[in-house]
Amino acid sequence: MMRPSELSDKQILMQATKDQDSLALLVQRYRTPLYNFVYRFVSDRETAEDIVQETFLRCLRHSHQYPAIEQVSTWLYTIAGNLAKTELRRRKRWHWIPIGPNEDEERSSFYEPVDKGQLPGEKTDTVRVHQSVADAIQDLPEEFREAVLLRDLNGLSYDEIAKIIDCPVGTVKSRVNRGRIRLQKMLHNLAEEVIGGLSATA
Repeated sequence: MMRPSELSDKQILMQATKDQDSLALLVQRYRTPLYNFVYRFVSDRETAEDIVQETFLRCLRHSHQYPAIEQVSTWLYTIAGNLAKTELRRRKRWHWIPIGPNEDEERSSFYEPVDKGQLPGEKTDTVRVHQSVADAIQDLPEEFREAVLLRDLNGLSYDEIAKIIDCPVGTVKSRVNRGRIRLQKMLHNLAEEVIGGLSATA
């Protein structure tokens, strides 16, 4: 008998038609990558956690679709992406503006483990670089941001991304490329500063 870790996503999904507890295996596999994708999209931990939870709830509610699903990961990313974009549209409609302190450091969790081997100064520099990259990604137009996150953060193929965002592969490649070019331009000054700092300490 196969161990749970050896089951394919599709096998787990089909088991869930008889035993919904089987979906816990999919949650274990996809909770973190889905969270990372959604968080970079909406820039709020609590909202990202809610969206990931809602993604798996919708997966549970749409069990009648299981037999027709070819790529489970693509289906999950599609649900999560649509929920994230709905949230962004809701914010625009209500002129949503984040207020209050950034709680990223206080609310570190299993999603983003802290490297305890870093010195305090190094950690500060690393956090600043990560935040600058996250801010730059957030400033990308929505269609570029989604494509770059799915490709470079989650490592999905162009074919998978094309299915998730429902557009031709050529369009996906163009969005990823244009998104990367914009990021390079936005992060150019940061890269020079980091390289200069490394040269100074060498």
